[in-house]
Amino acid sequence: MSEYDVARRLELFPLTTAVELAPAGERLTIAGCDLHELAERYSTPLYLYDQATLDASLESYRQALAAAYPGEWGITYAGKAFLCVAMAQWIGQRGLWLDCTGSGELAVAAAAGLPREQIVAHGVNKSPADLAAALSLAGTLVVDNLAELDQLVRLARDREGPWPDLWLRLRPGFAVATHSHNQTGQEDSKFGMSPAEATNAVRTCLEQGLPLTGLHLHLGSQFRDPSPVGQALDTLLELVAAEQAESGWLPQVISPGGGWGVAYHEDDLPHPPVDDYVRYVAARLADGCRRRGLPLPRLHLEPGRRLVARAGVALYRVGSIKRTAHRRWLLLDGGLADNPRHALYGTRYSALPVQQPGRPASETAWLAGPYCESGDVIIESLLLPDINAGELIAVPMSGAYHLSMANNYNGACRPAVVWLQGGAAAPNCHLVRRRETVEDLLRRDLSL
Repeated sequence: MSEYDVARRLELFPLTTAVELAPAGERLTIAGCDLHELAERYSTPLYLYDQATLDASLESYRQALAAAYPGEWGITYAGKAFLCVAMAQWIGQRGLWLDCTGSGELAVAAAAGLPREQIVAHGVNKSPADLAAALSLAGTLVVDNLAELDQLVRLARDREGPWPDLWLRLRPGFAVATHSHNQTGQEDSKFGMSPAEATNAVRTCLEQGLPLTGLHLHLGSQFRDPSPVGQALDTLLELVAAEQAESGWLPQVISPGGGWGVAYHEDDLPHPPVDDYVRYVAARLADGCRRRGLPLPRLHLEPGRRLVARAGVALYRVGSIKRTAHRRWLLLDGGLADNPRHALYGTRYSALPVQQPGRPASETAWLAGPYCESGDVIIESLLLPDINAGELIAVPMSGAYHLSMANNYNGACRPAVVWLQGGAAAPNCHLVRRRETVEDLLRRDLSL
């Protein structure tokens, strides 16, 4: 069991987090914004996103790429981690590309005003609607399989207007060390094409005159050892070298995906350095090209979690407090419906009380939600102070894959999102996604 070390837990929170003195005692603030005031104004559960932490995370990637890769490079934000119009606007303002899966995410990108050259369309089983949206809105379309490529060949015969660049997604047969639900590059994965299928796809694109410009792979997410990515790049470059010898074709862009891990609990700190990951991938690609006599492609990385996880904090209010034979239960007003990750992956989180976080800890607690599932637990066995009903609990590292997978289980209404920017001198906290209402839930239903 970890000690109750407030300073260490604060390393999981956004960079602008502080413990400030208030009339009622010490309180957590983020970007100069009082969390109690935000909870009173917008209710709970409430999600907060700190722009300064997003900017710092992005800058760490940019500096690492500029230092490590001798060729051109770019960064694509993986929208599946968290996407709303405000996030897409931040992406556009920072000159990133946005990875969208499906027509819904593509619509968000368009609503935010992103130009098509900054939009990348992904998806393992794109529907006709998805393909139509991708052809209309995206500047790059990542082809997952040969059946999808056949659809594109048929569409190309009758289509007028601009055509997105095509990348092929390779399934190289390697898995990163992570939860099995997060692995995507192994031989039996549902994602991508085998090297033999990818070779056939290259030939088809060349024969049909389709604008094939890149190759893509992604081995999974939340990993700390990048060596399988190096092996996958070797497989990809072998394909490139063989194709250059056969047809002269070379990719302009190579994307090894994203997935570099973060710490969700103080026992997992420090966060794995971005520099280590970027340096390894850049060196492996540059060296692999040199050894095969290939020109350097544009290197595109696709971080999602690593950019946004630490920027996000979930605020909950404690309702009932129960004691069973061996546990103290703090029952919160959110849980499985806004954060299913503990149930899906066993993710281990930490937390702090918003009011007087530095008071002495007393015993461990289990933090769970109000939903009718035993798996509706956010945190197990975390050392915390005595907590009273009505107090606010802040859960850090909540920016990625919570709201993207939020649901309406038991009729839950999905939380509001507040964007934090500015700082202690000039705090600016504003709503970017309103709380879902019961009327929203009923709007889709029809009577018998």
